[in-house]
Amino acid sequence: MATAPKIVALTAGGPHAWIMINTLQEHFGDFPIIREEGESQATLWRRRRKLLGPLTVASMQAARIPIKLTSKGSQDTIARLIAREKLEPEPRSGANLIEVPSVNSDQCRATLKSLDPKAVFVVSTRMISKKTLASIDAPFINYHSGINPAYRGMFGGYFALANGEPEHFGATVHLVDHGVDTGDILYQSRLRAEPEDNFHTYLWRMAAGSRDIVVRAMEDALNGSLRPQKVDLPSKQYFAPTLGGYLWSGLSRGVW
Repeated sequence: MATAPKIVALTAGGPHAWIMINTLQEHFGDFPIIREEGESQATLWRRRRKLLGPLTVASMQAARIPIKLTSKGSQDTIARLIAREKLEPEPRSGANLIEVPSVNSDQCRATLKSLDPKAVFVVSTRMISKKTLASIDAPFINYHSGINPAYRGMFGGYFALANGEPEHFGATVHLVDHGVDTGDILYQSRLRAEPEDNFHTYLWRMAAGSRDIVVRAMEDALNGSLRPQKVDLPSKQYFAPTLGGYLWSGLSRGVW
């Protein structure tokens, strides 16, 4: 009988997801990666309109225009980070990828049950349902690009800087529960953005500086020594910058 893997990863992919998964594979050896199909932009924006209202969402969509204008100038910064930090932002050749339609599909739950890991590493997926979380007896441990609970949701590093709180520029590794980045915290990284950074590079900067806390959390999970804790910060969920918010932060704080 084949030995069950100690770790399984759940992801929809993306550069910072592969950076973390490849770091774990460097440390723990190869393990299966369950990759879900990403949600469509139409589905994402439809859900935001229902939650936030059409005017706010229209402003978020408008902000994508000036944000996109800074993309080209960011590629050199990203390239330097990849080279200096030896980042691997793509799946490795020969990676054991298992494709599923969603982390909440019967196919994903059946795969998790058959693999029976000791711990599940989660990065860049949709919200995981109670049914999936209960499908196996193992902790689900998420990497989040923001300091929880103050910067739950999306673009936590950007919003920390935009709010004038550079001390909260960093990432969190936490247990997954039924909320949006509300699970008990395992480790956090506190990092510094560089003058050349912007909206496109913050995720890369945080990923480069947070690989160690991902390894430590998964080591704890495999050793049975997880130490979840609460952090005494106000709790707020973020989505995407609005046009007015993005321009104000850029002009007043130099945060683009």
